[in-house]
Amino acid sequence: MHEENKAAANGCGKIRSGAQNGAALLALMEKTGYSMVQQNGQRKFGGPPPGWKGPPPPRGCEVFVGKIPRDMYEDELVPVFERAGKIYELRLMMEFSGKFIGVCVSLDNCRLFIGAIPKDKKKEEILNEMKKVTEGVVDVIVYPNATDKTKNRGFAFVEYESHRAAAMARRRLIPGTFQPWGHTIQVDWADPEKVVDEETMQRVKVLYVRNLMISTTEDKIKAEFNKFKPGVVERVKKLRDYAFVHFFHREDAVAAMSVMNGKCIDGASIEVTLAKPVNKESSWKQHFNGQISPSSENLLGFPNKEDGTQKSLGKPASLSVCLNGQHSPGSPEVERSTYSFFPGIKLTPISMYSLKLNHFSSAVMHLDYFCHKNSWAPPEYCLYSTTSQDGKILLVYRVLISSIADDSQSYFMPEKLCTTVEDAKELAAQFTLLHL
Repeated sequence: MHEENKAAANGCGKIRSGAQNGAALLALMEKTGYSMVQQNGQRKFGGPPPGWKGPPPPRGCEVFVGKIPRDMYEDELVPVFERAGKIYELRLMMEFSGKFIGVCVSLDNCRLFIGAIPKDKKKEEILNEMKKVTEGVVDVIVYPNATDKTKNRGFAFVEYESHRAAAMARRRLIPGTFQPWGHTIQVDWADPEKVVDEETMQRVKVLYVRNLMISTTEDKIKAEFNKFKPGVVERVKKLRDYAFVHFFHREDAVAAMSVMNGKCIDGASIEVTLAKPVNKESSWKQHFNGQISPSSENLLGFPNKEDGTQKSLGKPASLSVCLNGQHSPGSPEVERSTYSFFPGIKLTPISMYSLKLNHFSSAVMHLDYFCHKNSWAPPEYCLYSTTSQDGKILLVYRVLISSIADDSQSYFMPEKLCTTVEDAKELAAQFTLLHL
């Protein structure tokens, strides 16, 4: 047996406090012919298995198994998983917790979110910097600033050739030893782009248009898209620097996408793709981890199916629960309950910004956290009121978001009024998060 395999098995035996455990793993490798290598905080069994010919299995063939008991190892796990089919590779992490296992399709994510990037850096500079310290970089996706197209938005998405390459890059970048351009960057998994089945996409007749100027109006967008064939656009909905262009017929939407992608409107080169529909109710409730109060949910209302779209290539997983609702398998919701406080319990002072997003149940707290993570000033709320026809006082907040880095300011105000201050503030925070 290869010395590396023996070292991995013997090392496991010590960790599990018994020579019998090491012997069991050695016996498993002798029986199956698979190799076992321990590295980078995990143990890899197989990959490829003995006699394997051809390329590795394609994406979508991997599942994530969480909450494995601490005293269970490959000699017990392999026989269980082999009931489903031949194992190509099994990677066992070195730290485990929980009592019951959970299984889901592995996201096989190949994209990282990199935040706190200087806004004057171009795509080529960011790409070269990432290639210096990580391997397997395929591409860097950088979006122009909404108000100044010569600058980026302070973040980028780095695409890697494989999930493994992305995972190794994340491990390399997270400790903070890498400071490009003298800045401490933020690193996390990007939410994967939502996959919509082909049958659904064949019915889409709405285009998603991004990289617009803030000053560009809906009428201007409609006029530009009607130029190639007058009267084909039904309506346009614009939000900040992106818009949704609705067509009467799908064939016109597809033709317009081909013609208009890369065209300039008011000096900005636009990007045009088919909008990706999502389930309106499930996506909205996921925005805040399923914890929206019924009153504010009904006040804000759901968009109709054609308006609800997945517009981004990815958001930082740890920052975007309010936007995309994508969670890693190891990040369950925090149980909302109270516990008795007994004398002698040790308390440790912490900052709220050191917590995970799922510790916050309100949109107001989500927005404060989101602004802090993006190095923006705290959100400012300005309260306004009016009187309804039956004499009730109705309230609405306007929210100001200021970027410390470039002194830019953005205002957000929902189109709904509330009867209580609490609902008005929560609604304004939800509205702001959806439009940032």
